[in-house]
Amino acid sequence: MARLAILDTGPEDSYDRLVLLASQVCDAPIALISLVDADRLWFKARVGLNVCEVNRDDGFCSFAIHTPDDVTVVPDMQLDARFADHPLVIGPPHIRFYAGAPLVVDGLPMGTLCVNDLQPRSLEAWQVQSLRLLAKRVVRLLEDKPPTDGRHDV
Repeated sequence: MARLAILDTGPEDSYDRLVLLASQVCDAPIALISLVDADRLWFKARVGLNVCEVNRDDGFCSFAIHTPDDVTVVPDMQLDARFADHPLVIGPPHIRFYAGAPLVVDGLPMGTLCVNDLQPRSLEAWQVQSLRLLAKRVVRLLEDKPPTDGRHDV
């Protein structure tokens, strides 16, 4: 993650446009580019959520990065044993749906491009494929970012 020099950087239009597009393509009110740090999930870009980061234990993408070749889709968080008693499911913002495409850089999962909804639902196959393609574009942006002095080592 340190090589990417992305953590705690300011908003960038290229990332903001990709989360907006993910939100629109998946018809989801919340979309995030989340990056996994040592003890937090930090959001490089977001739509529909006002926080910039959450505790790593409170994030959903910590689960999605364990299957780096697949988009993780959870149609109803309340019916999934991994998330049924999760604070963001049982409390505000009451997330019910999650889909996350891993961001894999140099063979390592670094985070996800994900969408969330407040209603249980599913995605069409073309939406899952679109989320996967958008995640690949995020990875390309991350890889093209010039390295800095490494102040944000994990």
